[in-house]
Amino acid sequence: MEFSKRRVLELSMSRRIHAAHRTGAHQASASHQSISARLSSIAPMLLFKAKTAVLILSAATAAAASVDDTASTCNTQRFLTVSTSNGPVIGHAASNSDCVIEYLGIPFAQPPVGDLRFAPPAKITSKSSYEAANYGADCPLTPSKPVAYPGFTPQAQQIVNYFASAAGTPQSEDCLTLNIWSKATQNSLKATKPVLVFFYGGSKQFQFSRFTIGNTDSPFYTGKYFADAEDIVVVTVNYRLNIFGFPGAPDSTQNLGLRDQRAAVEWVRDNIKQFGGDPNKITISGQSAGGVAVDYWTYAYEKDPIINGVIAHSGNVFSFPVNAPGVPERNWDTVVAAVDCTSASDVMACMREADWQAIKAAAAGIKPTPSTSVLRSIPAFYPMPDEEIVFSDYVNLTSSGSFAKVPMLLGNNNNEDGYYRIPAYASGIIPTDAQVASFLLESFTCPVSHQASARRAHGVPAWAYRYMADWNNTRLYPTSGAYHGVDLHMIFGASADVSGLPTTADQRSLTRLMQHAWYSFSNNPSSGLRSIGWPQFNQKTDSLIVLGENNAPTAQFVHPSTFNSPCPNVTLAGSGTLGSATTNWLLAPQ
Repeated sequence: MEFSKRRVLELSMSRRIHAAHRTGAHQASASHQSISARLSSIAPMLLFKAKTAVLILSAATAAAASVDDTASTCNTQRFLTVSTSNGPVIGHAASNSDCVIEYLGIPFAQPPVGDLRFAPPAKITSKSSYEAANYGADCPLTPSKPVAYPGFTPQAQQIVNYFASAAGTPQSEDCLTLNIWSKATQNSLKATKPVLVFFYGGSKQFQFSRFTIGNTDSPFYTGKYFADAEDIVVVTVNYRLNIFGFPGAPDSTQNLGLRDQRAAVEWVRDNIKQFGGDPNKITISGQSAGGVAVDYWTYAYEKDPIINGVIAHSGNVFSFPVNAPGVPERNWDTVVAAVDCTSASDVMACMREADWQAIKAAAAGIKPTPSTSVLRSIPAFYPMPDEEIVFSDYVNLTSSGSFAKVPMLLGNNNNEDGYYRIPAYASGIIPTDAQVASFLLESFTCPVSHQASARRAHGVPAWAYRYMADWNNTRLYPTSGAYHGVDLHMIFGASADVSGLPTTADQRSLTRLMQHAWYSFSNNPSSGLRSIGWPQFNQKTDSLIVLGENNAPTAQFVHPSTFNSPCPNVTLAGSGTLGSATTNWLLAPQ
């Protein structure tokens, strides 16, 4: 990437930080330096030339002053047992820090079994004490199979297993649980900490599918490092998947998995104060299918979002297509026949009595629908328009501003295909360069630009990032690059746990930079990122935030056209409409 006449702004901010580390992966430091600015010229880099600003944060200052509590101020006993609307919840100290308390596997809804299978989540009525010692079971899913991809690194299969729900963790229909990590500090006593609620994605190997796999019982999504580094409350949520979450049954409530997410956030709103979080500072975040889900949320709950910010990693409503009308119902009928419920006088009652593993197996046998890209298909059981939670026309809803006006941070990775090439290879597909380029534009680059521009056009603060880094311990094969999902290691800070390999100093610095940015947004979605120098997205200025270019622990600001110039002529995957037709706001004042 070639840059010329670049302004380099070096910022140093005072902070104190306490952290415990695993295999050298997590380090902390404290520093007090003055703020200074200097102009410099940067040597040529690869791929593009732009005038930009570079924000460089040192390892000691990237997380800034948000963490001003040390181990000596921890009040762990106060938070080992907390009161909730469903009774006492008993947590324990996390393995990385005596200050971080984790609460695992907390039920937020009744088990969706019996009459509650294929039904919306029901509130818990129990008031009994709960020992939050272990993760809850995964919701029913069919794990991805191993793929012998050429050039796989020694750590690749383990990374994929943790990312693609293939680590052998237990499954059960009784799976509607969430996990909480919170540092026992003075901010916890005040209940002023921001809350980040994260929804996993679900891209399955062999099928390029979403909302088919995903679980919280994975080191990929542990919140203990982020909670320690930034004094933020981190929450991860299990929600129903595939046919159990998106059954497609005629004349029935749809999009149950998305309704699970709402039930979880309502539970968080009602109880998070007891864990040190501020119920008025809830940000929802998700990756891939999870990114689509949090964007769905803004349209579904326009009048009652109960959240203050949205972070969408590598996915929004324009990223992926839905099934054509009639397809979900046909797929449902196929499973009904497979478990011998077709002739039942009450098909739904029969399906609720059938063995869940038989239902899961039958659903797994239905092939996804091909789409316009060889790297993207439409899962057999997927969110479907019900005009309540999921809508059929996001183009008009977006242009009219029919969404919750909450600030948004959204982005994607530079080499999303680095992951998608693996299931393609397993299916005997080697995509051409043109196919890859179209896929990246249709599903990631252009949807990010369109949604960021749309939010800004309606007066909503919005930021867009592009993650570029390629670290040794997260690499899948020599050219995997910044692939789908790899940016999550920077937020959760657990790449050493996932890969079994240590991180580098620059990797840790970029982790702290990004963790502080995500904290800043969650703490104040309207202006938190502005406070650290990140510009709001603007099609006409250097406002796209490039993270980790050439593995440098920096945030660089480049003109969006560096990547999105083809977008007006690109058909967006999630709308089937040319970008030029969906985004007149691209040229609107911002």
